[in-house]
Amino acid sequence: MRKRARQAITMAMAGTTLVAGVATAADASVIPQAPSSAPLTRTAPVASTDTARPMPADLVALGATFNAALRAAYAEMKKAASLPSGVSTATSFWDAETASGKPMRYRTVASPYWPLGTKVRITYKGKSAIGVVEDFGPAEWAVAQHDIPAIVDLSERMMADLTGVASNTVHVRFQVLKWGKGGVYRHSGTGYDLAMGRR
Repeated sequence: MRKRARQAITMAMAGTTLVAGVATAADASVIPQAPSSAPLTRTAPVASTDTARPMPADLVALGATFNAALRAAYAEMKKAASLPSGVSTATSFWDAETASGKPMRYRTVASPYWPLGTKVRITYKGKSAIGVVEDFGPAEWAVAQHDIPAIVDLSERMMADLTGVASNTVHVRFQVLKWGKGGVYRHSGTGYDLAMGRR
């Protein structure tokens, strides 16, 4: 998300530069030419070129489009910055049923603090996977027994994909991408501040 926002800002800035360049080129087209060797004759005064000329409508529209893209990119960056991210211990699990009622699958992750439906990116040693919170866990005692609280459980398939071992306990980087609208198991406990991005 942050990468897309940075790309949008870069494109918007490039577009603004393009608009300025086109406007400058348009202004350059009215610069008086060097005098010829013909004899000078008295002519009527020429209007000053310093007076502001209205910008062509297509340039105005182009500028407005890029300004809108810049505002949207900034809003996306601001929203991304407000979502939790950090380093957590991740454990793995596989259950026949999930709290969401959906079948267990590769993308299923569990958390005691994030709402069901929350999308989260999990990264381990440069390899990433995106999971969806569809279950609750680990239990409080399991969260607290690690050097960094274990605020997320990965499906065994995701854990195997990221680490090579299905039943594993590792440190991962997490980044919440979008909040879900489902239920939450706990609103406090070990690792709650970490899960909410309040380190």
